[in-house]
Amino acid sequence: MRYQLGQVQARIRELEVQEAEERRRRQQAYAGLHWKIQPQRSNEAALLHRGDCGTYPVQGGFIGRDDAVIALSMPEVEPCPICRPETGLAQG
Repeated sequence: MRYQLGQVQARIRELEVQEAEERRRRQQAYAGLHWKIQPQRSNEAALLHRGDCGTYPVQGGFIGRDDAVIALSMPEVEPCPICRPETGLAQG
């Protein structure tokens, strides 16, 4: 009985780890298809990033493609030089 209980508990832990990994992958995939805006700092322009850009790792607050295109057309918003969000926008 104890052996079976141990096996079941081990399997539950495995499934929980798999579920957490799958959730992380889904979140990354979602972020990769969206954009985010880093607010302006003093005299600098605001920066548009891909949702999965590591230089501005804020979770949530994503915007869609249409809003990102509009943001880039504004003079006070510039594309991030690292993740280059404009390349993803040009493909749509």
